[in-house]
Amino acid sequence: MVVPLAEQLRPQTIEEMVGQSHLIGENGFITKSIATGRPLSILLWGPPGCGKTTLARLYAKAFDGQFITFSAVLHGVADLKKTIQKAKDTPLFSRQLIIFIDEIHRFNKAQQDALLPFVEDGTITLIGATTENPSFSLNNALLSRLRLLVLNPLTNADLQTLLARYEKPLPLTEEAKSALVQMASGDGRHLINMLENLSSAPLEPLIDQEQLAEWVQKRPALYDKGDEGHYNLISALHKSIRGSDPDAALYWFARMIEGGEDPKFLARRLIRMASEDIGLADPDALEITLSAWRAYDQLGSPEGELALAQAVLYLALAPKSNALYVAFKQASEHAKSTNQHNPPKIILNAPTKLMKGLDYGKGYKYDHDEPHGFSGQNYFPDEIDRPSFYHPVERGFEREMKKRLYYFKKLRENH
Repeated sequence: MVVPLAEQLRPQTIEEMVGQSHLIGENGFITKSIATGRPLSILLWGPPGCGKTTLARLYAKAFDGQFITFSAVLHGVADLKKTIQKAKDTPLFSRQLIIFIDEIHRFNKAQQDALLPFVEDGTITLIGATTENPSFSLNNALLSRLRLLVLNPLTNADLQTLLARYEKPLPLTEEAKSALVQMASGDGRHLINMLENLSSAPLEPLIDQEQLAEWVQKRPALYDKGDEGHYNLISALHKSIRGSDPDAALYWFARMIEGGEDPKFLARRLIRMASEDIGLADPDALEITLSAWRAYDQLGSPEGELALAQAVLYLALAPKSNALYVAFKQASEHAKSTNQHNPPKIILNAPTKLMKGLDYGKGYKYDHDEPHGFSGQNYFPDEIDRPSFYHPVERGFEREMKKRLYYFKKLRENH
């Protein structure tokens, strides 16, 4: 059997691990936990290739425990129960039984609940590993019994350390070696897999940066339109635009495009940002985003993506105001709490004699016939006091809107 290179290079001790110094360093949780001599049930959350499986194995090894691995993709609770019972029936059961469940987020709620008694009574020490946010993928009962440990992507320095451990000569120029590390994008396993692909390459002539792509494949962007990464990146884009940082906004937009996000989703969100964070401070922002959406519909990818990028930059540099957003939110809340009230009769039409007899439209003033084109009539229900929702800011075009608001307020007070 050919053992994969990633398995051959897997660390055999905690000291050999690369990265995650916040967990395995002098004051790290794993270090302190091992020092107590009593293993705790833990949940390892981190991206692919950051060392979750390795850390689980070494953690169990430090306690000389029975280490049994499960994949939530391949096994169910029935398999787990059989394994636990079998372990109980062996003479070795005096040792700590440590169960490692990879991709534990794949277990449904009922399967996760089935783990609780074994963890609770100390029958097993559970180590779970997940690439997904456990807040969304694990139930609270199980989460409360596990210590959550967050693992980070490997840094370029970490990846360089892994590269230095590869004992065979690499058929790469120095620039190509640096590019190889960049292509791994923080994934140690992917780096080792690329090294394995290069093992069949001739040592001469050396492969340069441009030729590297012919031998290895760049790691796909860590992005799933259905998981937390999707929401994290759109949040980063939105907040970069709100914070008037065009470079950061363009970066997160590019990250989402490179990750395979639907550009039409991005177009819709940009339109939302134009109203939520800019509004009437720059009325052109909405038209710019709508035009970008239409341009993408006409051109598709990749040509249409440039129109969306143009909208990203425009929004980032536009004057900001959430006055429209706040006003609409307050008006909606007020409307919900007062929806039993009718409009004042004075502004209702009276197409029938009955309605005229009920004073519909009686006393209505046609604003265009009034001085300044303004009658100052009450347009709110008679039963409620006049509220104030819209408060323009002193930025962009809203400075003009503020003047207009003040102008009509003074006219209304004089009526």
